[in-house]
Amino acid sequence: HHIKIELRKPSQMNAVARSSLLLCTIIYGATGFFGYLLFGEETMGDILSNFNADSDSSPLSVLLKDVVRLSYAVHLMLVFPLLNFSLRINVDELLFVKVKKPLALDTRRFGIITVSLLASIYLIAISIPTIWIVFQFIGSTTAVSIAFIFPGAIVL
Repeated sequence: HHIKIELRKPSQMNAVARSSLLLCTIIYGATGFFGYLLFGEETMGDILSNFNADSDSSPLSVLLKDVVRLSYAVHLMLVFPLLNFSLRINVDELLFVKVKKPLALDTRRFGIITVSLLASIYLIAISIPTIWIVFQFIGSTTAVSIAFIFPGAIVL
């Protein structure tokens, strides 16, 4: 794993994995808890769906909704570089199989892949009118993968 390679002591990988799983569990639990506190019995299965409804327009509710929206935007800004990092490495390994020089040392190839990926992602983001289309696609793809593809891959 690329993170394990970058650690000074590869034996720290178990601690890194445990702490990241704990942090993710805390964040997801806090999201559900505060989502329930904010929306009460009207909490939908997808917490982001609640932000489209104008059920309560009190100043505190509006402030909390804005804080949650802002935190979600900050979350996306912080997660994108991590996802782009692994995407860049995978695209490099897919397209440049026979190249011996590591991507980190080949500045030209690194730049071309990065600019291509960012331009593609930007164009796709502009062309999709609403984020719900992406959520539906991801949900349907995940459901099919979990139900059919992963069990078959494990058997093989």
